[in-house]
This record gives sequence, C-alpha cells and structure tokens, in this order.
Amino acid sequence: MSAPFFLGNVIDVIYTSPGADSARSLSRLCLLLSGVFLGGAAANAVRVYLMQTAGQRIVTRLRAALFASVLRQEVAFFDKTRTGELVNRLSSDAALLGRSITENLSDGLRAGAQASIGVGMMFFVSPKMATFVLSVVPPLSILAVIYGRYLRKLTKVTQDSLAQATQLAEESIGNIRTVRAFGKEMIEIEKYTSKVGYVMHLARKEALARAGFFGATGLSGNLIVLSVLYKGGLLMGSAHMTVGELSSFLMYSFWVGLSIGGLSSFYSELMKGLGAGGRLWELMERKPVLPFNEGAMPREEAFQGTLEFRHVRFAYPARPEAQVLQDLSLRIPAGSVTALVGPSGSGKSTVVSLLLRLYDPVSGTVSLDGCDIRQLNPVWLRSKIGTVSQEPILFSCSIAENIAYGADDPALVTAEQVEKVADVANAAAFIRNFPQGFSTVVGEKGVLLSGGQKQRIAIARALLKNPKILLLDEATSALDAENEHLVQEALDRLMEGRTVLVIAHRLSTVKRAHRVAVLSQGRIAEYGRHEGLLAKPDGLYRRLMDKQSFASA
Repeated sequence: MSAPFFLGNVIDVIYTSPGADSARSLSRLCLLLSGVFLGGAAANAVRVYLMQTAGQRIVTRLRAALFASVLRQEVAFFDKTRTGELVNRLSSDAALLGRSITENLSDGLRAGAQASIGVGMMFFVSPKMATFVLSVVPPLSILAVIYGRYLRKLTKVTQDSLAQATQLAEESIGNIRTVRAFGKEMIEIEKYTSKVGYVMHLARKEALARAGFFGATGLSGNLIVLSVLYKGGLLMGSAHMTVGELSSFLMYSFWVGLSIGGLSSFYSELMKGLGAGGRLWELMERKPVLPFNEGAMPREEAFQGTLEFRHVRFAYPARPEAQVLQDLSLRIPAGSVTALVGPSGSGKSTVVSLLLRLYDPVSGTVSLDGCDIRQLNPVWLRSKIGTVSQEPILFSCSIAENIAYGADDPALVTAEQVEKVADVANAAAFIRNFPQGFSTVVGEKGVLLSGGQKQRIAIARALLKNPKILLLDEATSALDAENEHLVQEALDRLMEGRTVLVIAHRLSTVKRAHRVAVLSQGRIAEYGRHEGLLAKPDGLYRRLMDKQSFASA
C-alpha cells in the first residue's frame, strides 16, 4: 500500500528536480519500491498457500464432523431425511462453506485492508479531495447489505433445491434395474430435468441480482476515478496539489475502487456460504433423540440373555397415528428358541427393531435380564446381538470384507476365520467358484449376487460375530430347499446356548423352535409349543398354517 505514495514521489522527482541529484533520488526510490514489490509478492504467495491448505483442512474436518453427527442420529431421523439430501450437504454445501470462509475470507480481508489503508492515505495526501470523492461509499454500503441478505436467502433455497435434485438422481441411479424393468427412463429424465430447471431459475434470479449489484459497484468505482480527475485538476490549477500527489491519490482511489469491488464479491460469497452453512450447523448441532454410546454395560458373567416385552405400545415416529404394537407382552428365556409368526404387517420386524433399540416404545418396557434396555449402552447392547434380516444389505466391497464386518474389529479377522464361517453358512462353495474367490466385489448393496448368496453371506457375517442373542428375520427365506436344509443345520449349531428369536413363515423353521408366539393386531394372540397350538382347530396359528406360505414349505 506504500507503492502509490512512493510512485508519486518518483513522478515529482522526475518533474521537479532534473540533474544528478534527481538520478540518485530516483535510484533510491526505485530500489525501495523494488524491495516493497518483492516483499509484497512473497507475502501474497504465502497468503495463497496458507489459505488454500487451511481451506482444505477446514472442509475435511467439517465433512468428518458432519458425517459423524449424521451417523449418531437415531433411525427415525433417517426415516424422515432423504439420503440424497444428506449426501448433498456433505459434498456441495461443505465445499461452498469451506471456500466461503477460507479463500474468500482471505480475499475479503485483503480487500478490507487495502480499502482502509487506501482511504487513510487518500486523506493523508489530500483531505479535501478524499471527503469529496468518498461521498459515494455510504449509499453503496446500504445497497450491499440489502443485496447480501437477499442472496443469503436465495442461496439457501438454491441449495435445498439442489439437494432434492441430488436425491432424485441418487434414487433413480440406485434403483436403475427397477426403472429399466418398468421402462420409466424418460419419466425419470423429465423429473430430474424439472428439478435442475428450477435450480436454473433460481440461478437466473441470483445472476440478475449480481448483475445489478456489481453494475452499481463498477459505476461507483468509475465515478470515484472521474471525481479524482475533476477535483484534482481544480486543485492543481490553484497550486494546492502537485502532479505526483495527484498521481498518488489517483492510484489510491483506483485501489480503493478495486477493493470495494472485492469487498462486494467477498460479502456476496460470504452470504452464499452462510446460506449453505445453515443446514450444516443444524445437522452438526442436532442432538440425537436416542443416546449413541452412553449407558450401563453389565459384566460379562452376569449377562444371560433373557428378553422380555412388557405392555409395549409402539408407532413409528414418521407415522405416529398408526399403532403397530398394542400392549405386546412376551418373554423369551435365555438359551431358548422362540419363533414369532403372524400375518404380513403385524409388526414382527418391528419387534426386532425394538430389541436392537433402533426405536424406543411409546409406552411399556423392553428388558434384557430384567434391566430396561433404555438404561443400557446401545453400542454394547448391539454388540451382543447378531442379526440376519429378511433383505440382507451388503456393502460394495469384497465378500471377505462383508463377512469380516460382523467382528468387533474387522481388521483383526484372519482369512481362515472368514473361510470357516463361510463353510458353516454353506457359502464357501459358491464363493470359491468365483474367479477372485473371497476377494470378489459384490457391487452396490450386493447387486452382483443372487438373493440366496446374499443371505448366506449375511448369515456368515452373523456367525463371525458369535453373539449371545440371535435375531433371525426370515433368515432362510431366499434359499432353495437343499441350501435351506444345510444352512438350517448351521443355524441349529449356532443356536445352541443362545437366546434366539426367529421370525418365520416356513413350517420347517417353526418346528425347530421351543416356543411359538403368534402376533396379531399388535399383541400376542397365542403362545405355546408348535404341536399344542396346531391342535386348536379354530386358532389363529392353525389358520396361518393352512396358508400357502406354510403349506409350500
């Protein structure tokens, strides 16, 4: 910022002091200016490097903190929040906010420093002319505040619309086989085009606002320069200013004009960053309704595995008006196998979700060894429970990694352990038939495997966990008769000494259970042994047995 002042002195030396003395003064001033320029260049390079690296570190930490906050939320949060929206927050919004508070902040601070020092030097060179020239700044500041508030609101709406478009694209691409099977490609294209078209409409509104604002700031900058020439010419005519002083003032006013433009850009980008960051702060500061990793952890020797439901009522938070369970009471003794049967939609899978404490009941209690599971650490509780769901979901990595995922520390699992549980789950044979064996990548959600293959890998994953409590949600539903028999034998060995809850539609599965609980209309309608319940000719269990799902078994 000292350069214009010294340049003005150089011009005055050239104009007013010809001769040997002027040559020495000129050389001294030019050397001084060269040093100033060199120092400025080095400082600018360091500034850019530091802000670039700081920006990447901030974005990295921001994304990591946001991802951690999202994963700590209760399952009900994901029932209401779309995956594509969360992905957009992690990618687009985090990058926009990071850029806004690093590179943009650096440029803004630089522009602010230049404007402040430039204005001070303008008053130092000529107070009268500085007062006259800077009269244009107050109305420009008011315009900037109005524009910034408008842009902040507009950016928030734009990012929300972009998140909706991302969600639509994520669903369509993730379910491409369903889209292709129903021939709905053009409809999905039209829906996505409509979403991004609305984003384009908002972008036009932003472009119009930016055009007006930056047009006004550009005009003000030009008026400042014109005012300097006009007022400076008058002052030079009355011998109140030299050519060098006018040149210095003109350069300072030009720099101030550029700095005001830089501040305008900084302010608009900052408002955009804050608009995008609003949802990020909401997600990062959101406290999960259910605790993540806190609560009691009973001693291993006291842990038995007795499960009990007492007068449990439950409705999903996303549908509070629809009661799924109504006064459900059920006791599952430690080391026993209980089969839970009932019509489709009666709430069987909901029972599993409550045992895993993915949700809390509206009223009543779910207890483990007589202790309400709401008092237990959820992470500890789930570490003691093995689950094989009706629709197993695999990660888009290798088969070995998917099986090892069941261990407390997958990094410590050996290849021998993986192969052993795969053998027990009757999965090793088909895995070894793949060219890459256990290193075969299964694709997104295991799309490259059949339903039976995915189910057996999920069973192997549960086997590796070696849990005290086992929850099987129709674990053999995707297997043919031969494979079901082999896997059922493995499950029978696994069930020994464990508390097992089996949600079953197959007669072969129900027969192996010590007790059968029949769930109907949110409560246990019948409870007893298979033979005893079957002996009731008008019982619900007998009617279920006569249905095709059991008869075909």
